[in-house]
Amino acid sequence: MNTGKVTLVGAGPGDPELLTLKALKAIRAATVLFVDDLVSDEIVAHASPTARVVHVGKRGGCKSTPQAFIQRLMVTAAREGENVVRLKGGDPFIFGRGGEEVEHLRECGISVDVVNGITAGLAAVTSLGVPLTHRDHAHGVVFVTGHAQPGANGPDWRLLAAAARDARLTLVIYMGVSGAARIQDELLSALPADTPVAIVQHASLPQQRHAVTTLGRLASTIEEHGLASPSVIVVGDVISGVAAAESDLRIQRA
Repeated sequence: MNTGKVTLVGAGPGDPELLTLKALKAIRAATVLFVDDLVSDEIVAHASPTARVVHVGKRGGCKSTPQAFIQRLMVTAAREGENVVRLKGGDPFIFGRGGEEVEHLRECGISVDVVNGITAGLAAVTSLGVPLTHRDHAHGVVFVTGHAQPGANGPDWRLLAAAARDARLTLVIYMGVSGAARIQDELLSALPADTPVAIVQHASLPQQRHAVTTLGRLASTIEEHGLASPSVIVVGDVISGVAAAESDLRIQRA
């Protein structure tokens, strides 16, 4: 059997110019690509004209291709000798289920590599001109999902709020828009209502939208501005620098 290989490739937050060189090489070399919903057409356009492109939609809050089915497709293609690329938005190992896919592929005897991509949480704050960590404001960062598995309770937001307060951490919440009211209420157990918050939708893309608010107004701001998935919620004092950063960015663009 001429077994091929699989490469999990992080396509980044959406802007095709944020692809790594290694990701670009892998995409161009692929004979089959299994592509997530949030990967832009401009990125897929780098694939070889002879490559087979299969769209396997994975988007929070929407109907998605079952994970087990995607894994079977990858195994089958690799066993047929294909050079398979699993093209994912952001980074494969940050809420991209890349860990599950690597485990399954290895159990099936398939060679697998991973190419990192820029995660949306980082791209979101960078687009606002502020950092995730800062010596004066944030000594660390926590990436956390706001989307719990069916039947699960999800993150302990009260514990995270206390940790963010005591250790001065920035919280970066993926897939949290639909549960924003609950997240807000539980984070308020330890964080003050005036804690700065940013919600960034479509980070790095031309259609990016964002709102800067406070923790006490998180849910109402999302509703007022019509912000929806895919969005990242960033909670912490680093966001207090957004107004000045945006002013500087406007000057630079002018």
